[in-house]
Amino acid sequence: MKSANENLLFLMWAAALIATLGSLFFSQVLGYTPCELCWYQRILMYPLVIIHGSALLKKNLNMAFPGLILSGIGMLVSIYHYLIQKIPALESAGESCGIVPCNGEYINVFGFITIPFLAGTAFIIIFISHLNLLMKQRSNVS
Repeated sequence: MKSANENLLFLMWAAALIATLGSLFFSQVLGYTPCELCWYQRILMYPLVIIHGSALLKKNLNMAFPGLILSGIGMLVSIYHYLIQKIPALESAGESCGIVPCNGEYINVFGFITIPFLAGTAFIIIFISHLNLLMKQRSNVS
């Protein structure tokens, strides 16, 4: 595997690991109870640490392919969750989300950085890195 591909794979693994540790910090250390959409994002993020870590250790890009699908779905869930928090017309959709309303904001740094924003950023980094790897593989094959 080329060094540039390894670097991208490491970036994907690091983004997933940081997002996972961050979500655990918010819930286990700060005591924030995750809403339903946060749980879906966790379900999609946590396996990425194992998927990308395994692919990195074995230096096998094909092992990382499920990460493209998980990160793509996670990105959409995070964007939807963020829109529920930030667009007044969608706020009512987040009120019936479960025990903890999905439109609540435990953190709000600079008026736009919330937990779904952070998760979405990690999913986008992973997804774009995957697309970059796919494009490199296709250009090498042809």
